[in-house]
Amino acid sequence: YTLTLATAYRMLFGHAPHTVKPGDYVLVWGASGGLGVFGVQLAAASGAHVIGVISDETKRDYVLGLGAKGVINRKDFKCWGQMPTVNSPEYVEWTREARKFGKAIWDITGKRDVDIVFEHPGEQTFPVSCLVAKRGGMIVFCAGTTGFNLTFDARYVWMRQKRIQGSHFAHLKQASGANQFIIDRRVDPCMSEVFPWDRIPHAHTKMWKNQHPPGNMSVLVCAPRAGLKTFEDVVEACAER
Repeated sequence: YTLTLATAYRMLFGHAPHTVKPGDYVLVWGASGGLGVFGVQLAAASGAHVIGVISDETKRDYVLGLGAKGVINRKDFKCWGQMPTVNSPEYVEWTREARKFGKAIWDITGKRDVDIVFEHPGEQTFPVSCLVAKRGGMIVFCAGTTGFNLTFDARYVWMRQKRIQGSHFAHLKQASGANQFIIDRRVDPCMSEVFPWDRIPHAHTKMWKNQHPPGNMSVLVCAPRAGLKTFEDVVEACAER
């Protein structure tokens, strides 16, 4: 889990002064996915109010169970993809839909814009992320899973002095800080499924078809079975084979 956990930790705590604080509002894209589940939990465990974005209504309760204050289904809106040319009819329609999305956020926050946008889909969502972050807030991103050609209306960024921050993995201290949340049981690894080594193609196929469950999947590497916690457990299990 360290890859996604430490990445999420750096995004939320590694870019001062825009670090998560009690009472902040944080928008997390892909809130039920391998990265998003940690974004939701880390922010909520730190006293922030989290708005999780999903694309499948069946995942709403799951995200709320992680500590989100509210959940928005992005399929209820039509403002995704690269931003249309400014002042074109398409841009007018895009703005109308994007503001509807912003109102859905306000319905959860009590008309407060979000302090931090936890962004990783990239091309499909980035224009809206730059719109909904508060004046002086931050859009922090670590990936572009829907594409790398990011667009946004620059006027909303420079006039409202928003910060666009790239973020990549974490250094040792940040990784240790992230893992401490696990040790203290303030964050759950959200392990949804464990596969033996010879079932890796099956795991990849589930991801390819978007059939994987919320949270994180894992593969056993040289371990005879799941649930072994100590070296002694591994030795004993191997002796039984």
